[in-house]
Amino acid sequence: MKKIAFIGAGSFGFTRTLVRDILTFPALADCTLALMDIDDERLAYIEKAVKKIIEAGKYPAKVIATKNRAEALEGADGVVCTILAGGVHIWRYDIEIPKKYGVDINVGDTRGPAGIFRALRTIPIMLDICRDIEKYCPDAILLNYTNPMAMLCRAMQGETKVKLTGLCHSVQGTAQMLARWIGAPMEEITYLCAGINHQAWYLEYKWNGKDAYPLIREAIKKPEIYNQEIVRNEMFLHLDYYVTESSGHNSEYNAWFRKRPDLIEKYCTHGTGWNPGVYAYILKQYLAREDTWKRDIQNWLNKEEIDLNRGHEYAAYIFNAIFGDGTMFKFNGNVRNFGLIDNLPEGCCVEVPILASRYGLEPIHVGPLPPHLAILNNINARCEELAVEGALTGDPRKVFHAICFDPLTSAVLSLDEIKSMVNEMFEKNKDWLPQFKHYKVD
Repeated sequence: MKKIAFIGAGSFGFTRTLVRDILTFPALADCTLALMDIDDERLAYIEKAVKKIIEAGKYPAKVIATKNRAEALEGADGVVCTILAGGVHIWRYDIEIPKKYGVDINVGDTRGPAGIFRALRTIPIMLDICRDIEKYCPDAILLNYTNPMAMLCRAMQGETKVKLTGLCHSVQGTAQMLARWIGAPMEEITYLCAGINHQAWYLEYKWNGKDAYPLIREAIKKPEIYNQEIVRNEMFLHLDYYVTESSGHNSEYNAWFRKRPDLIEKYCTHGTGWNPGVYAYILKQYLAREDTWKRDIQNWLNKEEIDLNRGHEYAAYIFNAIFGDGTMFKFNGNVRNFGLIDNLPEGCCVEVPILASRYGLEPIHVGPLPPHLAILNNINARCEELAVEGALTGDPRKVFHAICFDPLTSAVLSLDEIKSMVNEMFEKNKDWLPQFKHYKVD
């Protein structure tokens, strides 16, 4: 009997989906599912949800629900992490303060000033989790779903011995979107995708072995398709390769789309996937979710029938490959760049194909990216490297320098304005940053 621990199990959507997927594999159907969260109410709800899945599928699995991380991790074969360090009421300042200075951020969970401060809050907690994994289940595989993906994975992989990778649905999600656009069955699509999290590139995208990029170019000539993903479609038309993750996210990661109000209106307001593409809407949605999550969970628990079909998230397939029935599985994951992408910084966090098997996780060498793509990835990856160093050393000046070179921030603000913005963000976040002795850039 295998054991899988969920740290941050109160992330209801993720935990419910991953549990459903895991139990569809016969080799994992009798596993022990250890649910850990610091919120009693969320923990109680997710325990009920997991038991409902087990009963509906008549699985021989067992459930542990605990607020004790050590209890959840003890003897685990696999660990899933879906935590959030600080709620909306601290996260909102990651967006609101830069916006006051003119840096109009859309989502703010990956990189740039917002993503960096989320990383500063989260890295100490993730390292604590990893230390517990080293102590209680040193051979376990950790799969991280928490953002900012690249900076968290870089910190954990650099500072601990835990075997881990970070997972994001953007690679398979975008691949499926492109297949729909060209009318191709997904089982006939193959691709090679590599870069950094949320900004990886389909270096190859083929339908039955033939280059499908000409078909994608034709598809986005249709207004109804172009308008679905304006930012990404513009990037494809000018950069020649399609990028992972939504237009809402990708509009933040470069200097082209969000540095002026007229550009935000033209490119970001109507086709980012976050209609109307401005922060006020996003904040409203997140705050509303805090008020409605219990109702939504209860509605799901009251359903007579639930969907037990396996989905497309990677985690269950990876666990099955490594300690289930051993069926090998290739996926895109986040690991450090040691001989994987030739023209990105050595040791930075990259998103590349990985093979999961009885041998564990084996990243696959990709080679160099097209030079113009590597330029954009390099800027963002080096900013992430510096931000991680700042988080680990508690050096606010390193954090400031990382934000100085963020593409969108540097397109909008002067150095002195950036310093003022960073100091204001430090002031709002100081209660969440125990690794810093000083909360001001001199």
